[in-house]
Amino acid sequence: MGISFPNNARSFDDRDRCVRFTGYDGMFEIKFYLAAEVLACEKSHRNTSEADYLASFDALRPRILKAATSAYSKARSRVITLDLTHFR
Repeated sequence: MGISFPNNARSFDDRDRCVRFTGYDGMFEIKFYLAAEVLACEKSHRNTSEADYLASFDALRPRILKAATSAYSKARSRVITLDLTHFR
């Protein structure tokens, strides 16, 4: 069975500067952390709001899920952090 993303929920973690979302491999939950630097926000990082990061995530969702699927297929870990290297 491969990973799926049936839940569109995501949240911004200001302390760790990432967007959190989950995927599922069968009954196993896989936690993903997407580094804020990946998200294309026009404002400077100091002035970027949580809503800006989440809107950027939503706009890039297909590409992010593709990168998440690829990273999971290689690592098979229950926690995966995605950064710029996953999008090259």
